[in-house]
Amino acid sequence: QVQLVESGGGLVQPGGSLTLSCAASGDMFSESAVNWFRQPPEKSREFVAAITSDGTPTIRGFLKDRFTISRDNAKKVVYLQMNNLTPEDTAVYFCQIPYVNIWGKGTLVTVSS
Repeated sequence: QVQLVESGGGLVQPGGSLTLSCAASGDMFSESAVNWFRQPPEKSREFVAAITSDGTPTIRGFLKDRFTISRDNAKKVVYLQMNNLTPEDTAVYFCQIPYVNIWGKGTLVTVSS
């Protein structure tokens, strides 16, 4: 059974950057696509980015200029690089393996001065 653990969240000032990590345990990670979602305060969870098993990325349209997704299958980690953060990026960020609908518990990103 795969388990996912997100890390790298925290408090950052507007305009700052963070890199989130999604670390997986289990044997199926390298064959799995991975998604990132986020849930802002009092709002619904929303799609952020995805990456296929061979590393093809998809970023939600309005985030393309600031967010990058990548993976290291040897380390079983997917990264979400976030630049030029704004208060609207404040959310709990989750990673997911969609094939088996497994989710991590999330990591909180707070963008505030």
